[in-house]
Amino acid sequence: MAELKDHNIIKAAYKEILFEKRPCLNYDGTIIENLFNAWIILNNPKQYNSYTTGAVKEIILAFGEASNDRSVVAVVFTAVGDKAFCTGGNTKEYAEYYAGNPQEYSQYMRLFNDMVSAILKCEKPVICRVNGMRIGGGQEIGMACDYSIASDMAKFGQAGPKHGSAPIGGATDFLPLYVGIERAMMSLTLCEPWTAHQAYYFGMITDIVPVLKVNEKFIANPMVHTEKMVDDYGRIVFGTMKKGDDLKKAKEIIASAETDFTMLDATVNNLIAKLLHTFPNCMSKTISEVRKFKLEHWDKNKEGSREWLALNMMTEAKAGFKAFNDGPKENREVDFIKLRQLLAEGQEWNEEMEKKISPNFKA
Repeated sequence: MAELKDHNIIKAAYKEILFEKRPCLNYDGTIIENLFNAWIILNNPKQYNSYTTGAVKEIILAFGEASNDRSVVAVVFTAVGDKAFCTGGNTKEYAEYYAGNPQEYSQYMRLFNDMVSAILKCEKPVICRVNGMRIGGGQEIGMACDYSIASDMAKFGQAGPKHGSAPIGGATDFLPLYVGIERAMMSLTLCEPWTAHQAYYFGMITDIVPVLKVNEKFIANPMVHTEKMVDDYGRIVFGTMKKGDDLKKAKEIIASAETDFTMLDATVNNLIAKLLHTFPNCMSKTISEVRKFKLEHWDKNKEGSREWLALNMMTEAKAGFKAFNDGPKENREVDFIKLRQLLAEGQEWNEEMEKKISPNFKA
């Protein structure tokens, strides 16, 4: 046999993310010889696994490496810790470097687009192992994956219109395909997160798994209604957050519980075992055909979205990211009412306006 060629562009040295090849397991948990799963792991837990420019470049290279590796059965895209899978772009970097710098943000967004495309063109099935919050750009790269298996403590949603951006890094392209236009509209515009149970019920994720243990037994997320119930108006409240004393009690239970991802990992491995027992080329073709529905919208919109997002860094994004980065912990949003009032008066968008709407503004 001729020496195998290396199709990777470069040999990546990962510093901001983790790239691991873990043994592929069969249904019974036994290790399959010479077959692996590629784990691409976001590694910025102190900032809720938000991705920096450097991390974005490494994610692109990691998906290329996993895609080209003949021994890899599937890719698991996840993150360190139990608080967040990913909350999107690093707002500190946005506020301190990209805000007011559209030509630089345009270059960054080209990298971001390449990251989403790297997931969508990966020749292996991609599973998002959702270990915590999946918000903003984190939701977008998560929806680019083929499957999502989530901790039942996870939350899902967007934050763009609350922080000076629009969810056009994939969310407006992908979410309506998962949940329909009206539910997508609610999520994308109001920025109210869904619980893992809601995300599963709406059809956005593949499965949810308990990760909290009390007295050595797994329990469901105590903060949400885990049975289908209706409120006084006959609306289903399954998966919604509890309120009042019920929520207080739930938080006390969480404080006494331990987090254990054993069942989450077992569910991920079981899904991969099912994929393992298929013809690999037929599997790849099937996945690529289903991905076309995402790609149809993504490829049509990504460049126009990139250009708009770059220009937006001169106005709302600049104000929004600086507010989030510099504002007090209890208030990281601009004064939306004041902003609308000033715009209604014909106020020019300038530094004076940004000061007036800042959460740090004192009259």
